[in-house]
Amino acid sequence: MKKYAYGVDLGGTTVKIGLFETSGNLVKSWEIPTRKDNGGELIIGDIADSLGQGLGDEKISMEEVEGIGIGVPGPVLDESVVNKCANLGWGVVDVAKEMAELTGMENIKVGNDANVAALGEMWQGGGKGHKNVVMVTLGTGVGGGIIVGGKIVPGAFGAGGEIGHMQVNKAETMTCGCGKKGHLEQYASASGIVRRAQELLNESDRPSMLRDAQYISAKEVFDCAKKGDDMSLEIVEFVGEKLGTALALISCVVDPEVFVIGGGVSKAGQMLIDVIQKNFAKTAFHASAGAAFELAKLGNDAGMYGAVKMVL
Repeated sequence: MKKYAYGVDLGGTTVKIGLFETSGNLVKSWEIPTRKDNGGELIIGDIADSLGQGLGDEKISMEEVEGIGIGVPGPVLDESVVNKCANLGWGVVDVAKEMAELTGMENIKVGNDANVAALGEMWQGGGKGHKNVVMVTLGTGVGGGIIVGGKIVPGAFGAGGEIGHMQVNKAETMTCGCGKKGHLEQYASASGIVRRAQELLNESDRPSMLRDAQYISAKEVFDCAKKGDDMSLEIVEFVGEKLGTALALISCVVDPEVFVIGGGVSKAGQMLIDVIQKNFAKTAFHASAGAAFELAKLGNDAGMYGAVKMVL
């Protein structure tokens, strides 16, 4: 094993790049803009140039680098080919092949960014010490990543871990961003929490601290719940029921040791963990009901850590 490896987290606005020791120590990190001109044709070259500059700054040669891992916001086949990524302007792109041609590096692995973040949390974050991990990211949407036996489960079509699109309510009339209805993302995402709050506020004249809020956000809902506001507590329970039930279904398939909860909504902390775990325990098969629940620990760096872990 060589001493260094690169982890790249490719986003629609910026690219986060980390130079790591293969032991897991982050040596340095930096960002470059994601240039999406002309269908994103500049992106891979920009990353390759930045990697070379980073090595030069540290007086490290490419021969000392074990490999390059890259997380991208789209489905990935065979740890190499991105199968369309609207956020980057890409169609089908063999990222590993193009990066290898530009850098001369053979060991290049590419994965979906949510899956890669889950791998990072397994390696050095909330799932450290475990090999069977499900990560749930609660942000604008609901994403996820599944790790079994220490390896990402991408699925046959690169859609493994898309837990936000599990149907949890057949009676839903509103449409999810994917075009279908009743998906977990419609209830447990930050936007879903706000939607539920607005529904309850409009349904009646019930008193609530939320009526005094200048701006209703998922954070505001949890903050009010922590102060004992009945309506906010009802919303938190609603979110916990949807998540707990969905994760119980997942546990029947992959039986994880631990669920790692990340994303902006996870900043609600232990209150969120407790309400998910309570509802999970009500529904889960008895053999899986003892799964642990942890908050993610790596924040926005999880993708870089996971990208490195892919190449080790």
